[in-house]
Amino acid sequence: MTAERRFLDPLARTRASDSGVKEVTHRRAVARGRVHMTPETTSLVARGAVAKGDVLAVARVAGIQAAKRASDLLPMCHPVLVGSVSVNFRIEDTWIEVETQVDTVDRTGVAMEAMVACTVACLSIYDMCKSADRSMTIDEVSLWESAGGASGPYRRDATGEDYDAVVEP
Repeated sequence: MTAERRFLDPLARTRASDSGVKEVTHRRAVARGRVHMTPETTSLVARGAVAKGDVLAVARVAGIQAAKRASDLLPMCHPVLVGSVSVNFRIEDTWIEVETQVDTVDRTGVAMEAMVACTVACLSIYDMCKSADRSMTIDEVSLWESAGGASGPYRRDATGEDYDAVVEP
C-alpha cells in the first residue's frame, strides 16, 4: 500500500494511520526554534529582569505541557505516552533558541510532540516578553532529529539541511 493510501479510507477520505500494527520501540525526537528580539530584551531575559517573571522557567513548563497535549491540537496526531520531555535554551545577542527533546516507548513517534513543545515554548517567551518588545518574531521551528520506528533515524545537519549519515545514540 502506498503512503498516500494508508491515510485515506476506501472513499478517499482522510483517516488516521493505524498505529496498532506498529512495533513498540523507543522513539525520540528533537526540535528547535528561535525567538528573535532586541538585544535589550535578551538582556532582560538573561538577567531575570522581565516584569512577568522567570521567562525561561515558564517557557520550559509550557513546552512540557504542550508535548503532552499535542494530540489534542493536531487532528491526525495519535496520543502517546510521553516518557520524558526536556526543554533547553541558548541565549544569543538577538535571539533565544529553544530545543526540545521528547522520548517515549510506544507504537508511534514523537516528532509532533517535540515540534508542538518547541513552538509553545517560543510562544511563551513571546508572551512573557511582549511588554518589552512587540517586534519579536518566531521562526526556524523544525525537526532536527528523530529515531525509532520503521522510518529509521533522521538528522538535520548544523546548516539546517537533511543529513544522511545518521548515528543512533
